[in-house]
Amino acid sequence: MVTLQCRRKKRRNGLRKERLPVGEYLAFLSIKYKVDPDKFFQAFTSTKEHSKSMCGNLSIEYRGKIKDKIIFLITEGSKVVAQFRISEEFFLERDNPLRRFMETDRIRRYLAKNSRGSHSTSIRDLRTGMSHVNLKAKVLEIPKPTLVYTRLGNSAIVTNALIADETGKIKLCLWNAQIDSVSVGDTIQIENARAFTFRGEKQLRLGHKGTLSISQGCAITANTMF
Repeated sequence: MVTLQCRRKKRRNGLRKERLPVGEYLAFLSIKYKVDPDKFFQAFTSTKEHSKSMCGNLSIEYRGKIKDKIIFLITEGSKVVAQFRISEEFFLERDNPLRRFMETDRIRRYLAKNSRGSHSTSIRDLRTGMSHVNLKAKVLEIPKPTLVYTRLGNSAIVTNALIADETGKIKLCLWNAQIDSVSVGDTIQIENARAFTFRGEKQLRLGHKGTLSISQGCAITANTMF
């Protein structure tokens, strides 16, 4: 496996000083600097041919080659983000190798830590494990609720509403009174939600501390679940 030495201090980039798979480190950078992982990987491929490329606010420069490893420098304006070597074999993979590392435990912990107290998040930027998620979205669909029984033996109704903002769509798990409080077409404000994956599909859940505000109405808390 291709690895690199992460030499920068933890408080500067969120990762401990250790050897990391190069794909995981680049996946982390794409998340931290909010650049699409596919475009990020393509930028490195382009840099190999044209010496320099841009991806979002990041500048990627070709700095030479040692044996079979290419040296890249990443900067943001005048600030140096990272400089490291990547083996040429890394670019021979058919699919974007960064995608395999977007939901590793290390990256999930980083996302969860940095989402606490954050302001509004875009659906496109949601990652499994993120907590304290705040976002504004429009309700597109509300499927017919399903009757379920909880671990305590209580009955409840649940549905997964489809919501969207300008960056994407995601399902929001709604329980009992929460379901009747929203309608298709409503614009809702979600606070303190959590992103998770259920049966391979990314979803949002309010949890016990989450709130849901509809238009300028009252906030519906997670206590209305049971």
